[in-house]
Amino acid sequence: MSRLGIVLYLRSRFTVKLRVVAVVTGAVTAAALFAGSPANAQAKPYDHQDPYKSGCGNSARVVKSAKIKSRANGNVGTIKLMWSGKCKTNWTEIKVGTTMSGTISVYAKDGRSDSFTYKAGNGGRHWGDMIWANNMCAWGSASVKWGGGRGGQNGSGTTGKACR
Repeated sequence: MSRLGIVLYLRSRFTVKLRVVAVVTGAVTAAALFAGSPANAQAKPYDHQDPYKSGCGNSARVVKSAKIKSRANGNVGTIKLMWSGKCKTNWTEIKVGTTMSGTISVYAKDGRSDSFTYKAGNGGRHWGDMIWANNMCAWGSASVKWGGGRGGQNGSGTTGKACR
């Protein structure tokens, strides 16, 4: 191979290496930016854990509450947004009739949430799992149904936002 051929060969290998480094560097930068974006909120301590099994519920307090209402039947229960200062978490608790079932949810402003489906029973007291919400707003919602959910045998409630 001539000298010119060797130089061109080495230059083309060097250019390919630079392209690979640029692509890898760009991909790492994009991944770091995406990971830090609110739309891709990272799991936090205590996310999706039971507040009472973890011990966070022992020192909790109600920060917001509201009625669970049915269009046909009026007030059918109470929804509470709970806060644990010890664990820096929120979760949603409800008190409804013992024959009611439904879904309990809690939301954090950064996009994380947790939903829990409950069945009739437990004396009508139900709660969902926690999400870590230190220094941000959170709120809860719940839906209920009974007797098949038809004919107005359903309802819902949402707490206001609480910011800690």
